[in-house]
Amino acid sequence: MSANQDRYETAVARYFEAWNAGGEEALTKAVTAAWTADGTYTDPLADVRGHEGIAAVIAGAHEQFPGFEFRLTGAVDGRHDLARFSWELVAVADGSAPVAGFDVITLSDDGRIRSVHGFLDRVPAGA
Repeated sequence: MSANQDRYETAVARYFEAWNAGGEEALTKAVTAAWTADGTYTDPLADVRGHEGIAAVIAGAHEQFPGFEFRLTGAVDGRHDLARFSWELVAVADGSAPVAGFDVITLSDDGRIRSVHGFLDRVPAGA
């Protein structure tokens, strides 16, 4: 694996650690490790900046989908300071995945996420 590919995969692993963090303290720590202080997260349902805003979006997803976790599907594809990857939101109890999408991230020089642009491919009715 090239050093650059490792950089992308490490950033994406930290991203999923944040999305799957349990509890406020763990979430705060994971978001800080994954994103720059002025990092952004934008998808069809949210457009936030900074650690507090990002943590609030993640906490909201946990409230809406208790007992679910985000999982990477497929390989991380990266070049320059950009990476893209697909994911699913999976029910731990039965493996169903009602939500799926892909994200494009921009990395800072230190390997943390500067921005996320998320796209939803599958969303349950009424969500």
